[in-house]
Amino acid sequence: MKTFKLKLIYPKWEKLKGQTTFNLPPHGPVAFAATLPEWVDVTFTDENVEEINFDEPCDGVALSMMLSTQVKRGWEIADEYHRRGKLVIAGGISTMLHAEDMVNHVDSVFLGESEGRMEQVMDDWVNGNLKKIYNYMGNLPPIELVGPCRRDLYKRELYNHKGVQMVDLFHASRGCRFSCYPCAVSYLGGRKFRPRPIDKVVEDMAGIDNNRLFIVDNSLAQDKEWEKELFRAIAPLKKKWISHTIEDDPEVLDLAAKAGAWYVYQAIYDTSDYIKDRIKRYHDHGIGVEGTILLGLDNQTEDDIKRLIDFLGEIDLDLAEFTVLTPFPHTKVYDDLLRQGRIFDFDWNNYNAGQVVFQPKHMTPERLQELYDYAWESFYASESQEQKMFRLFCNVAVREMNDGTFRPRDRKLVNKSFGKDVVRNIKTA
Repeated sequence: MKTFKLKLIYPKWEKLKGQTTFNLPPHGPVAFAATLPEWVDVTFTDENVEEINFDEPCDGVALSMMLSTQVKRGWEIADEYHRRGKLVIAGGISTMLHAEDMVNHVDSVFLGESEGRMEQVMDDWVNGNLKKIYNYMGNLPPIELVGPCRRDLYKRELYNHKGVQMVDLFHASRGCRFSCYPCAVSYLGGRKFRPRPIDKVVEDMAGIDNNRLFIVDNSLAQDKEWEKELFRAIAPLKKKWISHTIEDDPEVLDLAAKAGAWYVYQAIYDTSDYIKDRIKRYHDHGIGVEGTILLGLDNQTEDDIKRLIDFLGEIDLDLAEFTVLTPFPHTKVYDDLLRQGRIFDFDWNNYNAGQVVFQPKHMTPERLQELYDYAWESFYASESQEQKMFRLFCNVAVREMNDGTFRPRDRKLVNKSFGKDVVRNIKTA
């Protein structure tokens, strides 16, 4: 069969004030690329780190989009390729959330997970029968079909920050049995936890030429026995990894630390002793914590938000990331606020979790925006985000030096980027 040249694009999105300046290699596009048939020759452009070469020869274009703030840029890209006579297909999380709009801007929309499906889609394409919609929502492929991502498509040099290689994204499971109020995961993949076979996880992780990973599973705290089995299995790999929540259990936390847990994203939703102790338990096991703090819920007054911000200084967080409640389509919060007539902004570029697009219950939108800005400024007043992140890097570097996985090239790059005394400081951190 003739080779089909597919141009895969991850559209750019504008970072929020206060967010870190580096870019992580995106996961969705390379996971999708791994599901394409062998006769598809795919090239990849992450527009966040390089410009799109619209003149590059191709037979068709695929847009992979995760964020609502990528959607309108995706439309612009599609328009440009349409002017050049190319067909465009779109997929990914934000395509699924904004499918009603997306169908008006691209030639085909793919909804759902792509494992086991792309042979048929590509056959349709080359035979001139590309469908307007391929809807596999709710029809999940066997989790055993999930294999290694096409990480060979990354231009690695574009994902360095001051010479230090950024983490690779990795998933050990899909799905989530929880249904949190502002989250769309239950719509996207149902409420069933779908762990990958442990042997496949180990094989996949071992094949990644990067010692630092971000396990992007919605939550690791979904099945305690699976969690323990996972951590025991990956410990010999000596990878250092970031993840979302880990089970609040001494045995699980001990196994996670031994398996390489570097730091976790942990929701900070109140000022209780439980949250304070939860952070301490992570730290007691040598695991850092980046608190994720959601502002603008209906149960939060202005005083509640101020107290929550003050509380963060009392619990020794390593990092904090603040977001404003955002009513993404197909979430409970969207349905509630839409029904109540409280959403006043439907410009998807503003759905970035840092801009108020709805009427809060206890304050004006302007005041909530001010409190959001104040939260970032207050938490990082004495030490910048980059300084706090470097402290976390020092912690992981010490661990890598202790187990022999700190690479010579990292040592040279760190010396060059941060100064000659940095490695010496790392050793004593």
